Amino acid sequence: MLKQLYIKNYALIDHLDIELYPGFSVITGETGAGKSIILGAIGLLLGQRADSKSIKAGAEKCVIEAHFDLSRYPMQDFFDENEIEQDSEDTIVRRELTAAGKSRAFINDTPVGLSQLKELGEQLVDVHSQHQNLLLQKQDFQLSVVDIIANDQKELTAYQQSFSELSALNSQLQELKDDIERNRQNQDFLQFQFDELENARLTDGEQEELEQQSETMEHAEDIKTALYEADNALYGEQIGVVSQVRTAKQALSGISKVMPKTAELAERLESCRIELKDIADEVSSMLEDTDFDPSELEHINARLDRIYELEKKYHADTVEELISQRDELRQKLSNIENSDEALAELEARCKQQKAKCQQQADTLTKLRQKAGKEIEQQLRQRLVPLGMPNVRFEVNIEKGELGKNGQDAVAFLFSANTSTPLQPVAQVASGGEIARVMLSLKAMISGAVKLPTIIFDEIDTGVSGKIAEKMADIMQEMGQTERQVISITHLPQIASKGSHHYRVSKEETANGTISQMQELDKNERITEIAQMLSGSEITEAAIENAKQLLKQ
Repeated sequence: MLKQLYIKNYALIDHLDIELYPGFSVITGETGAGKSIILGAIGLLLGQRADSKSIKAGAEKCVIEAHFDLSRYPMQDFFDENEIEQDSEDTIVRRELTAAGKSRAFINDTPVGLSQLKELGEQLVDVHSQHQNLLLQKQDFQLSVVDIIANDQKELTAYQQSFSELSALNSQLQELKDDIERNRQNQDFLQFQFDELENARLTDGEQEELEQQSETMEHAEDIKTALYEADNALYGEQIGVVSQVRTAKQALSGISKVMPKTAELAERLESCRIELKDIADEVSSMLEDTDFDPSELEHINARLDRIYELEKKYHADTVEELISQRDELRQKLSNIENSDEALAELEARCKQQKAKCQQQADTLTKLRQKAGKEIEQQLRQRLVPLGMPNVRFEVNIEKGELGKNGQDAVAFLFSANTSTPLQPVAQVASGGEIARVMLSLKAMISGAVKLPTIIFDEIDTGVSGKIAEKMADIMQEMGQTERQVISITHLPQIASKGSHHYRVSKEETANGTISQMQELDKNERITEIAQMLSGSEITEAAIENAKQLLKQ
């Protein structure tokens, strides 16, 4: 429930801080006084897009803030999911706009995005303006009304999940069909590519190994010369390092008895000799194994040329990429060979999923048909007292193809009298009739959906007298069931029914025109309603009439 509304520097409003109450309240005021401005401010709190032009001329910043009591409404999930601290008795929603065009939104002083603000706003306030009557032209709106009354959200969610899976399967099926058709057209070319790569007998790491072998063989003479020189330096008879170290070790060992320190040096030389001998043996072995074979080098280079050719042809950088492409070609060819089997399997899955969707859609249809009868009965009961004694209203539900919301096309058919055939309500109902139908639908929906606040913006358009009084009774009744109902009206019959009455007025000041809103006391209400009855010149008869309306 909206407890308090604070507006500063918005359009013609300099400063507004007003309390609101449960039950049925009314807002009156002359055309152009600023009622739409207040609705615009509330709209910003509900997540509508902001325009810096809305800021009061000369002001740097505009602030709109509302306090809500949500203690009777289960909204904890929203606050938990968005990691916002909740105070159910005083939830604060604030919107700030700057002249520079920046906009910020807060819920309980936590910065939020417009999507979060809109998500919460849809659960807090329903603003019904005249343009919403156009919703009666839309099948989606009519279907949503039926679903609300059917209370089929659980079944609808389950169906939508199944339909989403069916759509995904159908996409896979079409993609598979396209692939099969495309691959069959290219089968000969794919087979040629596969055979070429398969016959190349490529192996992982082959290119690097061959390039290393080629590099080695191309420098075979240099390698052999270097190994020979190293072998001679290590094992040469006169200058061989190994024999020289052995000689030095023996010399030191020979004097170790008379000079003990040389024993340790002899041992160290022996360790060096052993290591040098191992190196010398390995160099000798490499020298014996190193041989230059021109034919082998030619074979290696020919193999590398083939690899390079394939890499260029198939736009690959490595043998591994060529192998990957070969495997992909093998899979494509395998898919072509097994396409009928794969296609049949996927078609069977689609058929099975469609049958599941159809069963769920049939369940939805039954729930909607039952709800349709309830809507018809309730609408007739509500519309007859609103001056339509011969009204006929029918919820027509026709089955069609499966779609995201099931298989049902819903149309609200209407006739205000017995002689006129039933036709779509938006095509045949007058403005006043549509207003009464929408009010009746809202009253019915409000019983099924716990929405804290409903604001009716001149829903009384096209009606007057007793009919207006009956419409006020409906709104008053809606406000008695843990709900706050606010009606912006030009009709005294509706204004007199409010538990609280607010007037919006415009005033010329030294700083320009400003709009203000104030709650009226008993005497002020009498004057306001009398003025609504008689115009600018208030008569005694109008005052007495106003008193009578308020007593009723």
